[in-house]
Amino acid sequence: MDLEQRGYPPNNADERTTLLAFLDWHRNTFRIKIAGLDAQQLDTPHAPSDMTLGGMAKHLAYVENWWVRRIMGGHDDEPWTSVDWEADGDWDWHSAVHDTPAQLRDLFDAEVDKADAVIASMTSLDTESKHTSGRTGGHFNLRWVLVHLVEEYARHNGHADLIRESIDGAVGQ
Repeated sequence: MDLEQRGYPPNNADERTTLLAFLDWHRNTFRIKIAGLDAQQLDTPHAPSDMTLGGMAKHLAYVENWWVRRIMGGHDDEPWTSVDWEADGDWDWHSAVHDTPAQLRDLFDAEVDKADAVIASMTSLDTESKHTSGRTGGHFNLRWVLVHLVEEYARHNGHADLIRESIDGAVGQ
């Protein structure tokens, strides 16, 4: 993935097309951020944070699974369901050090593909989630989840810009 392949979201599409295009744009931006990095580079934090690009890749794979497969689709998938989240609430971030760069990229791509399949099966942005919010007790709709995913990626792509630049000087675009 490179900047040219990433493309840009359309200027005047319908709501669903726009949301999905921005989500794909952010996913591809993240792919660019981790492209070509080895295990040591993926495990390099940027002080004062202990955040790494490898941990971020695994975290974003988990985010895709949690919000789309679990909350919207009602699926329970590995490796996520076997994790003792009580023992380590940031397991996705911490366990990435044990994964190879190829495993992290493959996990990320696989979770994106599985999420896309669930999203494609939902014809309306008003489709309600299988699970309810722990905070409000209400259901999410697909629109809310897609906006949240764009927000999650936007935030972490900003982190990824700084981390990647500290590793090899590559700057965000």
